[in-house]
Amino acid sequence: MKMRAAVMTEVGKPVEIRGVELDKPKANEVLVQIKATAVCHSDLNTLNDPTTPIPQVLGHEGAGVVVETGPNVTKCKVGDKVALSWVPFCGTCPNCVAGQVTLCEMAFGPMFAGTLLDDTSRMTMDGKTCYHSSLLSTFAEYTVVPELSCVVIPDEMPMAQACMIGCGVATGYGASVRAAGVRAGSSVAIFGIGAVGANAIQGAVLSGARKVIACDIKDDNLETAKQFGVTDVLNTQSVEDVAAAVKEINGGCGVDYAIDCTGIPAVGTDAWLSTRKGGTTVVIGAYPADGQLTLPSGSFHRIGKVLKGSFYGDVNPFEDFPKIAELYLAGKYKLDELVIEKITLDEINKAFDAFHDPTAKNMGRYIVEI
Repeated sequence: MKMRAAVMTEVGKPVEIRGVELDKPKANEVLVQIKATAVCHSDLNTLNDPTTPIPQVLGHEGAGVVVETGPNVTKCKVGDKVALSWVPFCGTCPNCVAGQVTLCEMAFGPMFAGTLLDDTSRMTMDGKTCYHSSLLSTFAEYTVVPELSCVVIPDEMPMAQACMIGCGVATGYGASVRAAGVRAGSSVAIFGIGAVGANAIQGAVLSGARKVIACDIKDDNLETAKQFGVTDVLNTQSVEDVAAAVKEINGGCGVDYAIDCTGIPAVGTDAWLSTRKGGTTVVIGAYPADGQLTLPSGSFHRIGKVLKGSFYGDVNPFEDFPKIAELYLAGKYKLDELVIEKITLDEINKAFDAFHDPTAKNMGRYIVEI
């Protein structure tokens, strides 16, 4: 079938709206009509990555309606509304058996190669192979994805809100609920209040945290964070010693949990130092490959802290995506507030341009409605 899609044709250049041919789904695959897709900073990273196979249809935060299924598909049916997960898992490897499905390695070879799980593409453009992005390629009218990427959500769920669940929302929520395991009555400091940080706040609040401290360098983000339930805010540029400032807010003691959503190793150090003895520091932001996380080694064995890296918030998509949707529909989870602006597919470069504007809103997502 012929469809319109936003295609990366050159590294670092604006995406182009092109005609792309899409093949039918294979045995364990699903054809989805995309209704809404969010533009994530990871899409910009892919656009700027010289190792990205091109041409490639970008996009990995999407939601839509199942149009066709392969003969072996059992997890969804034609007509289902689905939120898409870009980390399908095998269910049989040691990590999956241990319940750590986000650590399954099954998908990453094909993902980096720009294919689906069988190492081939379902798309062509101008008669040549066109590559998939994160197994999903949601910046398109239709997409073929693995069955294990399709998570059925309630019919009442609006698509603009549903599409965000598949990455930033689930990652932030999971950072608090799954990775940190925030307990009722505890204290939490969250560093980096963008879209992921806003959802980490919501996860902490839903877990019953007594004190939730939002830490960022943008006053606008800190002010906006208040609507998600934080008890305190800290502009980390306004203090010389971030950890000391967090402890002062928390009554002189480090927090039970610190969550770093920034991807900046120096902030990870601040998060660690802000955590009390016996507490837990979770790193959810992606640090650069050549970066170094520096922690004090003196008396390390005596402080009893846990330092935990978390990928995709440690979520299980088939358990957590529907749970977040139900919480939203019950009025207990804020997603409307994360929609920066709704745009068309033809306007998609507007969202990419916003990443380069330091004054632009970054606490949420531009939503492409298709």
